[in-house]
Amino acid sequence: MNEQEKTPSFEERLLEVQKLTGKIESGALPLEDSVKEYERGMKILAELSSELENMNRRVTVLQNGKETEVSDESV
Repeated sequence: MNEQEKTPSFEERLLEVQKLTGKIESGALPLEDSVKEYERGMKILAELSSELENMNRRVTVLQNGKETEVSDESV
């Protein structure tokens, strides 16, 4: 996998949502572009929320004394 195909980190995607929010709130974008950016931001937020839920499940398993490897598919 090369650098262009690398998935942005959680933090990078959260920063992207913050940038999108700033663009929308500035009022500088036409309505159609604002809606597209809003949709893009909501998609990213849904992905981030899902990742947080998975991380929370993994931490819960570890806290319950099951220190075995926990894959995303098993939670």
